[in-house]
Amino acid sequence: MSSIEEIEAAIRALPAADRERLMRDLPDLFPELDGDAAWDRLIHDDQARPALSRMLDEVETAVREDPGQFPETTDDEFKRRS
Repeated sequence: MSSIEEIEAAIRALPAADRERLMRDLPDLFPELDGDAAWDRLIHDDQARPALSRMLDEVETAVREDPGQFPETTDDEFKRRS
């Protein structure tokens, strides 16, 4: 059994409360899971993504043509969806 498999087995064996605590602590253990760090990697990535660029251009055009079709999102909207 590899170290990873042993760690996975140990995590699965934890009581639910400890697994929940571990989930909350994971960003401290793995900074790369931090949302801001992930966005920074994306923002500073120079790799060409023509399909993504094309899609974003289309969305920008649609917003310019009819901004009303993209209503502003609120904090309450996010809370309802979580």
